[in-house]
Amino acid sequence: MHTHLIIIGIIFIVLALIHIIFPKYFEWEKEFRSLSLINRQIMKVHTIFIALTVFLMGLLLLTSSHELMETNLGKKIIFGLAIFWTFRLVIQFFGYSSKLWKGKLFETTVHIAFSMLWIYVSFVFWIIYFSINADY
Repeated sequence: MHTHLIIIGIIFIVLALIHIIFPKYFEWEKEFRSLSLINRQIMKVHTIFIALTVFLMGLLLLTSSHELMETNLGKKIIFGLAIFWTFRLVIQFFGYSSKLWKGKLFETTVHIAFSMLWIYVSFVFWIIYFSINADY
């Protein structure tokens, strides 16, 4: 399972770095014009902190996979990550309207790919958590 944590860590770091292109790709300059200054800044600041959080999760998985799997604190962190990413999986289906992706090849592909990613990530964290729990 250490290998899976390393894979997820790399994926998280890449995912965090992809946030850099969000403003241009999603045309935030144009899209945010109608928002108030506070709402524009909340979107930008929250995106930075989401990217930073995902990056730090990836770094934690890359540098501390053994500790996460072999210590009591690691067990608690894995449990938190399992809950966090399971909620992200649920949001994939209930937080975004299917109007955003249905009938659109690229968007449907991205929706399916991220659904599978969140399933994989959640599954790995839950498997590790329950495996660790069985050892204690």
